[in-house]
Formats: sequence, structure tokens, C-alpha cells
Amino acid sequence: MGMDTLRTQAAEDTAGLRREQRGWYFYDWACSVYSTSVLTVFLGPYLTAVAEKAADADGFVHPLGVPVRAGSFFAYSVSLSVIVAVVAMPLVGSAADRTGRKKPLLAAAAYTGAAATTGLFFLDGDRYLLGGVLLVVANAAQSVGMMLYNSYLPQIAAPEERDAVSSRGWAFGYAAGSTVLVANLVLYSAHGSFGLSETAAVRICLASAGLWWGAFTLVPLRRLRDRRARVERATAPGLRQLAATVRDMRGHPLTLAFLLAYLIYNDGIQTVISQASVYGSQELRLGQSTLIVAVLLVQVLAVAGALAMGRLARVYGAQRTVLGSLVAWTLTLAAGYFLPARAPVFFFVLAAGIGLVLGGSQALSRSLFSHLVPPGKEAEYFSAYEMSDRGMSWLGPLLFGVTYQLTGSYRSAIISLVAFFVVGFALLARVPVRRAIAAAGNPVPERI
Repeated sequence: MGMDTLRTQAAEDTAGLRREQRGWYFYDWACSVYSTSVLTVFLGPYLTAVAEKAADADGFVHPLGVPVRAGSFFAYSVSLSVIVAVVAMPLVGSAADRTGRKKPLLAAAAYTGAAATTGLFFLDGDRYLLGGVLLVVANAAQSVGMMLYNSYLPQIAAPEERDAVSSRGWAFGYAAGSTVLVANLVLYSAHGSFGLSETAAVRICLASAGLWWGAFTLVPLRRLRDRRARVERATAPGLRQLAATVRDMRGHPLTLAFLLAYLIYNDGIQTVISQASVYGSQELRLGQSTLIVAVLLVQVLAVAGALAMGRLARVYGAQRTVLGSLVAWTLTLAAGYFLPARAPVFFFVLAAGIGLVLGGSQALSRSLFSHLVPPGKEAEYFSAYEMSDRGMSWLGPLLFGVTYQLTGSYRSAIISLVAFFVVGFALLARVPVRRAIAAAGNPVPERI
């Protein structure tokens, strides 16, 4: 084969990867609207209000006969969704690595989640159980879809460009969230002008996220490509497969150490995201429009923050940059505890702080982990990684819900999350990342 042919082939391969990368970004564009409009803004306060309508005189609902304070039902539902995901993700991840057919699995997860989200249009009256079931299905499906999506990163980006590619993906997601939130704000604020009740406007906003998710998923499904599997092994039932994955990780203890740190601090991040609107509406007595504007501010600044922290990582390394972001998260939560009620300006300042560190801390964690995954086991390892990603953590919402159930105070619930950032920082700081990358069998980038 001549040099010209080799150069032509290399150029075609590069162009093919760039096309895949652009398609890959669009899955974040598709599903991030669910995280923003549904999980972060509308569903928490709305499902809580629906549960309160169904509550008894003491403020409790009784799903399956279990007494649950109405204000804790949303947090418990998020937590339950992770138990479902824990069973599904290792099973799907192992199947993806074994067969090499990620796209059909990604399509199934995406459209299951999109359908459940669209079904939230029918959440009305006191049908809190319907909302809980649809939330569990949508959250679990998003978790599986994001696991498959993340597992493409080592295959479509060289080691030295993963921080930048991962950060662009997050930026796409936050840009989509901002775009749809603007439309949501217009519809919700002027619902009377459109001949809609307030609850009808909320239900339309919820359902539109599902339609958006389904429509834009077509782009990555057209551009991403399946690759021949490099490993052959049987697929076990979900929990057994998770145990098998963890046993395999024991052969890579430094990868496991990073994952443990990530699972802890990201549990805190995702719980703040999923419970912030409940905290704002119930404890700070802020209106829905104020919450939408605050989350919109987070989305806009998160685009800039993700790209800026990607540049910081090129100078200081991804690990140091993430550690700095965890300090910022701790200070933000401490400030949130002391926020006065009915003071939107202070809430906006807090939202700005969250936005500046949110995207970068998640994007750099994803790219950092991609260096620590042994070749051929991307989806399987990312199934473990995804268990704490995108609002799917179970321990944080559970702690938040239990703290509120015991104290009746959302301030106590929000400050309890500081522990996740402190412990996560301590564990991440102890991981020798360069040695971990080499031990996984991957090339070590010059700056990490």
C-alpha cells in the first residue's frame, strides 16, 4: 500500500471520527432536556404538589401501604429508579461489549425514556403513583442510555482530545437545556394567554421534553457506528453481572479507587441538581418562574463553565481541576443553607456559582474515567460509572428524603449533602491517576 493511499485512508478515518463526534454530541442535546426541564425544574415541585393532594391529614401518602411524607415522595422515587438501573445497566453494558451492538440498545433505552417522559402529560389530580412509576422508568432508561453514550468516548476520541470532546458534549447538553427552558418559561409565565391552566402548562413542559428526547436521538443513531466486539463472555443477570464487573475491577484497584471517589462526590452533585427546585419552592418559598430563571442561568453559565474548565484541565490537569470544583461545591452548599426565604436575588447568585462548576466537574470526571477503562470493556465499566450520573444516585436522594422526614427541614436536608463532597475530595486526591492509566493498559497523556 502506497504512502498516498495511507494518507488518504488516515484522512478518511479522521473525517469519520469527526462525524461520529458531532453525532455523539447530539445525544447530550437530546436527553439533557429531560434532566433540566423534568428532573431539575418541573417534576420535583409538581409531583410533590400532586402527592400532597393525595396525602392524609398528617401529610402522608401510602404507596403499597407504606407511610411516606408527601414531601419525601419525589426523592424516594429518584432513589428507587437507581435500584432499577443497578439491575439493568450491568446487564446491558456487558451485552453491548460482548456483541459490539451498542446502537440498538441505545435506541431502546432512549425511546423507553422518551415515552415515559411524554406520558407525564397525564400526571394530574392526585395520581402521584403514576408520576412515581413514570419517573422511575424514565430515570432508569436515561441512566442506561447515558451509560451506552459515555462508553463511545474512548472509541471516538484519542486520549489527548477526550477532555475537549467530553466538555463539548456537556456544553451541547446545557445549550439544549437553555433553549427549551426559554420556551418553557414563556409558556408557563403566559399560560393564561395561551388558554391554559397552570397545571396544563406544566404538563406540556414535561411532555415536550420527551418529544425532544425522541426526535434528536435520531442524529446520533445515524452517525455513530457499532464496532466489532473485542471480548467474548457470557452475560449474567444484572446484579450478578455487576458483581462480575466489580470483581474484574479488583484487578485494576486504582480504577476502582477513582470510581469510588466519583460515585461519592457525584452523588452529592446529582442530589443538589434533582432536589434544588424542591428546596427553592418549599423552603425558600420561591415561585415556579423564579426557579425556571435560576435553572436557565445555571444552564447558560454551565456551557461557559464546561468549556473553561476544559481549558483549565489542559494547563493544570483534569484531576486538579476537578478537586478545585469540589471545593467550590462545598462552599456553594454552605451558602445555600443560609439563604433567606423569598429572596430571588440571592438564589440567582447561588445558581450562578453552581453553573460555573457544574458542567466542568462532570465532563472532566467522564474523560478522566475513560482513560482508566481497560480496552474492550468500555460499556461494562461505564455501566458502573453511570450508576451515579445524571441525577441517578440513590444514596443522596435517600439521605435528603430521610433527613427531611426526620426533621421536617429542607435546610437540614440540603446541608447533609456536604459530606459527599468532603469524602469525595479526600478519596480523589489519593488516586495516582498517571499510574492508574498505565495499569489499565492505556497510553498516558502528557497532561492529566
